[in-house]
Amino acid sequence: MASDADNRGAGEQSTDDFIRGLWKENPVFVQVLGMCPVLAVTNSAMNAIAMGLATLFVLVMSNTVVSLLRRFITKQVRIVTFILIIATFVTVVDYLIAAISIDLHKALGAFISLIVVNCLILGRAEAFASKNTVFRSILDGLGMSIGFAFALFCLGSVREILGNGTLLGANLFHDEFQPWVVMILPSGGFFTLAGWLLLFNKLGQRKVRAQLQRSDSDAELGEEKFA
Repeated sequence: MASDADNRGAGEQSTDDFIRGLWKENPVFVQVLGMCPVLAVTNSAMNAIAMGLATLFVLVMSNTVVSLLRRFITKQVRIVTFILIIATFVTVVDYLIAAISIDLHKALGAFISLIVVNCLILGRAEAFASKNTVFRSILDGLGMSIGFAFALFCLGSVREILGNGTLLGANLFHDEFQPWVVMILPSGGFFTLAGWLLLFNKLGQRKVRAQLQRSDSDAELGEEKFA
């Protein structure tokens, strides 16, 4: 019985490690991390997907290696070691993107290399992977990176649809459609991010109010029973 309870507890914990980055602690919409690539490369959905996948690979792999080596990395050199590990996988991603598509590599430009200093990746290595098992670190990396990629796609799709009238290169409107050029400019990134942050804050507030109402109703039911 105790073993079954422990297994259920471990399963719930692992599920929470994965889901946390998707919604509760979304890197962009909740923690507001990695704003440089979020604003710079989301002028199209394809660029957003590419950067999201690159970040996913680097985050999952760096979390895995940091967790494997956590008992051998001393406190004095942990940050330098983490950056070295992350930079290694960023280099791999840089060469992979260049081999797959030169145009995509040019579109992402220096922001591929800047994944090294993305505070999301270094933060997860320091706060989570260096203190937890490999399995939990992989799930944490997957959850956070998928949440990051989801946020990038949300911004990139809105900006591409309004700025070009396309999505992933496919036309969505008639020839009479007038693109909002501002949406593919840097200022459009700020406008779109502000809109998504407002939406997520509203949804979060609604969820909190629903939980409070549920707690109040439960408390009233409890008082009626004792009465």
